[in-house]
Amino acid sequence: MKVLLINGSPKANGNTAYALSQMAEVFSAENVQVQTLHVGSQAIRGCIGCLSCRKTGKCVFSDAVNEAAEAFRDADGLVVASPVYYASANGTLVSFLDRLFYSTPFSKQMKVGASVVVARRGGCSATYDELNKYFTISGMPVASSHYWNSVHGWVPGEAAQDEEGIATVRNLAKNMTFLMKSIALGKEAYGLPEYDPIPRTSFIR
Repeated sequence: MKVLLINGSPKANGNTAYALSQMAEVFSAENVQVQTLHVGSQAIRGCIGCLSCRKTGKCVFSDAVNEAAEAFRDADGLVVASPVYYASANGTLVSFLDRLFYSTPFSKQMKVGASVVVARRGGCSATYDELNKYFTISGMPVASSHYWNSVHGWVPGEAAQDEEGIATVRNLAKNMTFLMKSIALGKEAYGLPEYDPIPRTSFIR
């Protein structure tokens, strides 16, 4: 099993990184290979809708998106973590995810997705919902915990004091591991679900 962790915080060693490190500890104990990418401090531009990726299979901009694509393709699960800004994810992370999901031609069906959000106080639920939409438009089951996947902290290190939040993300990693392993067994026994043809329709005729 392989899981890719995306740190969308500009701070490489902040509270978002701490939350991910707790998940990585659980994954490693479950013999799941972990790869962590820190993208929140990089200069990542948004998608320009050029459709070059439809011809080449990769984004026209050579940056962390294309570097992450191969790891995403090989992963059984993806965790996306972000600090909360104005009740939304870090803009750099959103640009990264827009391009990563749009430009990669491989199927994401039955890869397990999970989002983790970190805030000083509020805006967690809105950000959590925002990030989960990348999974639910891509045929990816969404892993959950015993509570919404949020951790609280302001200055680096404060997240460690949020014992309930840390328990939430650790249990998330356990549930995610179970899902990834169960899906792997199901694929061996039954294969993947066969989709009906998907007609591309527009509301404007």
